[in-house]
Amino acid sequence: MTKRIEHDLLGERDIPADVYWGIHTLRAIENFPITGKRIGTYPDLVHALALVKHAATRANLEQGNLDTTRAQAILEACREIADGALHDQFVVDVIQGGAGTSTNMNANEVIANRALEHLGRRKGDYAFLHPINHVNMSQSTNDVYPTALRVAAEFGLQNLLSALGELRSAFADRSEEFRDILKIGRTQLQDAVPMTLGQEFSTYAVMIEEDEQRLREAMLLIREVNLGATAIGTGINTDAGYARLAIQHLGNISGLPLQPAPNLIEATQDTGAFVQLSGVLKRIAVKLSKTCNDLRLLSSGPQGGLCEIRLPERAAGSSIMPGKVNPIIPEVMNQIAFEVIGNDVTITLAAEAGQLQLNAFEPIIGHSLFKSIEHLVAGCRTLTRNCVVGITANRELLAARVAGSASLATALNPHIGYENATRVAREALRTGRSVAELVLEWGLMERSELDAVLRPEVLTAPRERGKA
Repeated sequence: MTKRIEHDLLGERDIPADVYWGIHTLRAIENFPITGKRIGTYPDLVHALALVKHAATRANLEQGNLDTTRAQAILEACREIADGALHDQFVVDVIQGGAGTSTNMNANEVIANRALEHLGRRKGDYAFLHPINHVNMSQSTNDVYPTALRVAAEFGLQNLLSALGELRSAFADRSEEFRDILKIGRTQLQDAVPMTLGQEFSTYAVMIEEDEQRLREAMLLIREVNLGATAIGTGINTDAGYARLAIQHLGNISGLPLQPAPNLIEATQDTGAFVQLSGVLKRIAVKLSKTCNDLRLLSSGPQGGLCEIRLPERAAGSSIMPGKVNPIIPEVMNQIAFEVIGNDVTITLAAEAGQLQLNAFEPIIGHSLFKSIEHLVAGCRTLTRNCVVGITANRELLAARVAGSASLATALNPHIGYENATRVAREALRTGRSVAELVLEWGLMERSELDAVLRPEVLTAPRERGKA
C-alpha cells in the first residue's frame, strides 16, 4: 500500500502510507503554505512537545487513566523524538491559525503512529491507539502549546546565556590587554577627555553582564506553565492533582525548575511573560548593535577614519575597490539587532490581540521569539570568534592623538582655571601646538606640576585628596 485512509469531522483523506503524520496535519499543510518553514526546523520546540506529551502520559498512567501497554509505547515514541528522531515529520508551517492546534495535532499523530509501530501495528490503526484519545489525553492545545513554547524558549535561552558569556569574556580580555593604552574619549562625536582603551572595552563587557542578569530574571517568569489547564484553565477533563503531577514530571525530565502558574485561567490567556522576555531580547539587541556601531566607527579608515583599532580581516570588501576590507562581522550583528527589534513589535501586537480566555496568536509569538533567540546566539558567537578576539589597537596613532589633543586642557581646569584652560585649548586647536607646550610657555604651571597632572593614572580616574 502506498496510501492509507484517515478521517476527521470534515471527511476522509488519503495519507501517504510511510509518513507518521495524519489527516489533521495534512489539512494544516494545505491551509498554511505561509513561510515554507516547518516546525521541525525548531528542534527545541519539537523536543519540548515530546517532553510535554511524555509528562502528560506519565501522569495519566499514574492516575490510572491510561493502560500500561499504550502508555509505554507512547513514552518510548516521546523519548525517541526528544532524542532527535522523526523531526522531519513535524511538517506544519510555523505560522498557522488555530492557536497552535495544528502543531499539537502534528505531534499527537507522529507520536501515535510511532507508538503503534512499537506495538507491532500499522500506522493509522487508531482504533487501538488514538492521537487524541490516548496521546492527547487530559490535554488541550491551549495548555500543551504554550507550555512547549516556554520549555523550548528556556532551552534556547540557555544557549544565549552561554553565547553572551563568551562574548563578555572576549571583551573583558581585550579590556585587560588594552588597559595601559591612553586615548581620547568622545561625547557627541567630539573630543572629550582622555581615557584608556581598556576602559572603553570594559564598558562593553559590563553591558553584556547586565543583560545576562536581566535575561535570567525574565526566564523566571517563563518557568511558570499552565500544563493541566486544558481548554481555558479550568482543568476540565482532568483528574484532581493531574496538573501538579504532570508539571512535576515535566520538570524532572526536562531538567528545568518549572512551576505551576498560580492561576491557570489567567495563565492560559496571558502572554505577558513572552512580552517581557522579548523586551529583554530587544534590550540585548539594542546594546549589541550600539557596541557594533562603536567597533565600526573606531576601526573606520584605514586612512580617512578614526582607525584607533583594527578588526580582523574576514573577507575582501569590494568588487571594484582593490584592497578594501569592510567590518562585515559587526554589520551582520547590526542586522540581527534590527530583526530582533522588529520581532519584539510583532510579539507586542500579537500579545495585545488576545481575546477573552485565549490568545490565538501564540504561533507568531513563538516563531518570533525563536528567531530572535537563535539569531542572537549565532550573532554573538560570530562576533566573538570572528571579530572581538582578534581586535588589535593602533597604539602609535592613539599615543600621538593624546599628546596633541586640546582636550588635555580639561584636566588643567582645577590648576589654571576654566578661562585659562579655554584659552589654551583654543590656541592649541588654532596653531596645532600642544597643550603642554602652551601652558609652559605662558607660565601657567611648572614642568614638574604639569607632568604630575598629565600622568595616565591621573587623567583616567578621580584624583586622590591632597594629590595632583
